[in-house]
Amino acid sequence: INRKVIKMNWPWVWIMLCFLCPTVVYGGKVLVFPVDGSHWVNMKVIIEELHSRGHQVSVVRSSDSWYIKETSLFYTSVTLDIESGFDEDFITKFVARLLEIQREGKSAWTRFKLEMEQAQKASEMYEKTCKMLELLFESKDLIQSLKEAKYDLVLTDPAIPGGVILAHYLKLPLVFNVRWTTHGEGHFSIAPSPLSYVPMTGTELSDKMSFLERIFNTIIFVFTEYQIVHYVLPNYAGLLEKYLGPDADYHSLFQAADLWLMRVDFVFEYPRPTMPNVVYMGGFQCKPAKPLPQHLEEFVQSSGEHGVIIMSLGTLIGELPHDLANEIAAAFAKLPQKVIWRYKGDRPATVGNNTLLVDWMPQNDLLGHPKIKLFVAHGGTNGVQEAIYHGVPILGLPLIFDQRDNIFRIEVRGAGKILDIFTVNEDIFFQGVQEVLTEPSYRMNMQRLSRLHRDQPMKPLDTALFWIEFVMRHKGAAHLRTESYRLPWYSYHSVDVMLLLAGVVLIILVTFVALIRCLCCKLCLRTKRKCD
Repeated sequence: INRKVIKMNWPWVWIMLCFLCPTVVYGGKVLVFPVDGSHWVNMKVIIEELHSRGHQVSVVRSSDSWYIKETSLFYTSVTLDIESGFDEDFITKFVARLLEIQREGKSAWTRFKLEMEQAQKASEMYEKTCKMLELLFESKDLIQSLKEAKYDLVLTDPAIPGGVILAHYLKLPLVFNVRWTTHGEGHFSIAPSPLSYVPMTGTELSDKMSFLERIFNTIIFVFTEYQIVHYVLPNYAGLLEKYLGPDADYHSLFQAADLWLMRVDFVFEYPRPTMPNVVYMGGFQCKPAKPLPQHLEEFVQSSGEHGVIIMSLGTLIGELPHDLANEIAAAFAKLPQKVIWRYKGDRPATVGNNTLLVDWMPQNDLLGHPKIKLFVAHGGTNGVQEAIYHGVPILGLPLIFDQRDNIFRIEVRGAGKILDIFTVNEDIFFQGVQEVLTEPSYRMNMQRLSRLHRDQPMKPLDTALFWIEFVMRHKGAAHLRTESYRLPWYSYHSVDVMLLLAGVVLIILVTFVALIRCLCCKLCLRTKRKCD
């Protein structure tokens, strides 16, 4: 009787389980090849969410990893006993050198020196990445274990191509957590990018360019291509030929990725052509603010009606040159607002009683606090997206890499202001803070961007995870991927078609001219005979 009851009730038990567990989680296996530093901060968000959904995550790291820990509750490590080239000491010295060059003055020569320094250091880092990959490929037991693990896909940040090359070596579907590749802004590698209205990184141009600005944009494009050919491709040519075969093309490895999860959206980015396998997840790391630690909450509340300013220069820049830090601290000291400043290094001599220096701060939670009036930022993508999410205007102090372009996008939309590191001093900094604090349009425009950013059918992180799991379920997303990367450049730009059509037109014209000449000659002969 009991067996009959169980058999009769089993469908109802199954229905109840479906109601209690409305989503069936497929436990996939993901191999992550991340980039250290601030890039790891946002990759970690995706890894934790993958883990919470029942997926197994393995992370490839080097023994000198800076932010990527060997042990974690969310992933297992595959640690390579070799330098990555992206350790804290290397980055600290690199950033200090870039700041030193920029403070020499704003000129074409300074810009050239800056670009060449970045290209040289990047080349050193790529060389170490090659050694790291060679060690991995030559470790037969390790490679065999990665093959036997039967991963569903490789998730990587293509700012360094290690994960791209590894995915092709293991013949696994490839997903990018991307804003930058080794050869520039991600869209330029995958989507049509007309230089007439798509500005190159570093130009500080918008999508509305004059004729002279379009000339400048084109020159920067040509210079960038030159850098790629001379400073990027040579580092990987031998490695690709040895492990992926003589037909492996560096650019095609990136273009063959199944999915591009872009860390921007069109609230921040200028409108531009895109592709079906590009998914926008700008602000995916943002979330509602949590309560502050007690000491920070007390400090924030002590600001009264004036509110609080927060300042952070991101993970790569802990401290500024002493003279610049003193100028900024002196400007802060004159303000009625309280200031929370994430700063490492020697305490500036001019710090006022209203300023709290901290080694670390819960940036997202502070930006979401109603007392926060202004965010003084370097312009990293993560910080800018968090400011947009919480509607806090930005006073930008861009220092290196893409930071000036990021702040420029905010300034163009009237939600922030850029200060120039070449000229900034106590008075200029003080006036900049006062302008953004007292002019209501800055806050109104940023809050408008915040409303646009939040008005989406799905949260950006949920969108990203859906598409990652989509690639797992379908063993890739080849139907979304363009085949244009298989075409030679002359076919992609239809140069061969245009030459053929031009040739046909030319033949027709030549034939027509020849016929006319022939007719003219015959007419002339007839006329001459009649005259004779």
